Amino acid sequence: MDLDEDSVGRDLVALVLTVVELLRQLMERQALRRVDSGELSDDQIDRIGTTLMLLEGRMDELRDTFGLRPEDLNLDLGPLGSLLPRD
Repeated sequence: MDLDEDSVGRDLVALVLTVVELLRQLMERQALRRVDSGELSDDQIDRIGTTLMLLEGRMDELRDTFGLRPEDLNLDLGPLGSLLPRD
């Protein structure tokens, strides 16, 4: 079995970023539910919004650094469909 060191590293980065992206999207959905329910103050809403924007920006930077596209982070789960929702 031939393993290319560069592709193994890139694949590992893609897997880690996929998990981070999944968690980011879940946090975003939870934040929207909490905003819609009215249980957050304006300050909390601002902090959550800023944090999610910064995290998304950092994810963009990391994808660019490792030459990955957003679709590279979406695992195909076969009959279950894709891991991440398609925007």
